[in-house]
Amino acid sequence: MLAYLRKQMTAALEARAALKTELDSVLTAPTAENRNPSTDEAQRFNEKRDAVKAKDTEIEELAAKIKDLEQDEAREQRAAQVYADHGQAGERRERVRVTSEPETYRKGGQTSYFRDLYRATQKGDTAAAERLQRNDREVMEQRAVTTTDGSMGEFVPPLWMVNDYVELARAGRVTADRLRPQALPPGTDSISLPKVATGTAVAAQASQNTSVQNTDATLGSVTAAVETIAGQQVVPQQLLDQSPINVDDILLADLAADYAVKLDVFVLSNNAANKRGLLNVSGLNAVTYTDASPTVAELYPKVADGIQLVHTNRLMPADTIVMHPRRWAWFTAQVDTQGRPLVVPVANMPQNALASMGENVSEGFVGTMQGLPVYVDPNVPTNLGAGTNEDRTLIFRSTDVILFEGTPQAEVFRETKADQLSVLLRFFNYAAIHSERYPKSISVIAGTGLIAPTF
Repeated sequence: MLAYLRKQMTAALEARAALKTELDSVLTAPTAENRNPSTDEAQRFNEKRDAVKAKDTEIEELAAKIKDLEQDEAREQRAAQVYADHGQAGERRERVRVTSEPETYRKGGQTSYFRDLYRATQKGDTAAAERLQRNDREVMEQRAVTTTDGSMGEFVPPLWMVNDYVELARAGRVTADRLRPQALPPGTDSISLPKVATGTAVAAQASQNTSVQNTDATLGSVTAAVETIAGQQVVPQQLLDQSPINVDDILLADLAADYAVKLDVFVLSNNAANKRGLLNVSGLNAVTYTDASPTVAELYPKVADGIQLVHTNRLMPADTIVMHPRRWAWFTAQVDTQGRPLVVPVANMPQNALASMGENVSEGFVGTMQGLPVYVDPNVPTNLGAGTNEDRTLIFRSTDVILFEGTPQAEVFRETKADQLSVLLRFFNYAAIHSERYPKSISVIAGTGLIAPTF
């Protein structure tokens, strides 16, 4: 669970950094034009500031949980050290310092092996007997033995650094954390929203005292079905009892980490009715880039096209670009005719940059392009298209997509498998996505121009 919370903290910090960038960008135009923010800018500023405050609260709660678990872990480590020092019987294990000593019956020495053998067996000389015993140990130590099992190898046991176990590398939930979050309401398996299908209308009055325009609005609805995302692991009771670390914590944390991956995949790629991921929304803005030899110079205008389609059709601005890490790496690899990079760190303050580079991360916020923050998400599929080798670039207005999510449940059941002395670990949660409220707030760039890049 500690590993899962730390991953959540990383995601929360990245999300806060992105929100702060968006907050600052709202005031860019008013500052440059030396004027007060407009009503829309003031509203967006307040929304972003509230989002930053909410994220700060989330970070503080995560920090408190992480601190508690770290203290628990420190106590366990101290207990393990005491156990290692005192043994199972509680007796202190003395530390012996081994030094180099001359052999008992070395050539030119003052003692004789055969004289000591006679005195020990015939005269009962205890000093001679002790020298004979020490000589036996010296002979044993000088034999040609190895650390192979069966040849003294059993006296060199392997050391297992169980507290430093290697976690399975998993992606996070970058895109899911960019959407508008809401708590999943209890007691339902679907969430429906009314939608104005066609609106009212106004028109110039033909003349005074004549009828004015009269157009009836029509209504529809959009529905989000609740999805269950769950996993389990059965472990023997012996493993929980005899392992020096909490194996159940490790496995539950891994289940939680995989839940984050599967939720993100659900948000991106799910294609079932009433729970479609962003890539499969019906009626979205489709931007096609087809080229057997793609170049950044050709793809860059497609990004602009995706942005303007949101402006034109949604009549509100996009605020997020999401792509696979390999696509962003391809952007950062591009140079101009003089060999100068087209994507450079913000600190370099370029005058002719195609994009600006933020932090060097594998997932999350990486920079900006055409005024929008860019996020890389390893869960963006790379096996699409006829050649099953294409990825996709998404441009969307994140607040138009609502992700309803319940409270994750991590549970342990001993009774279920009691007849075989096993324990069942279970992790699950419920989620629903409203991705089709405004299909035109999503643009997806697709085509053979997005095949696996070469460097």
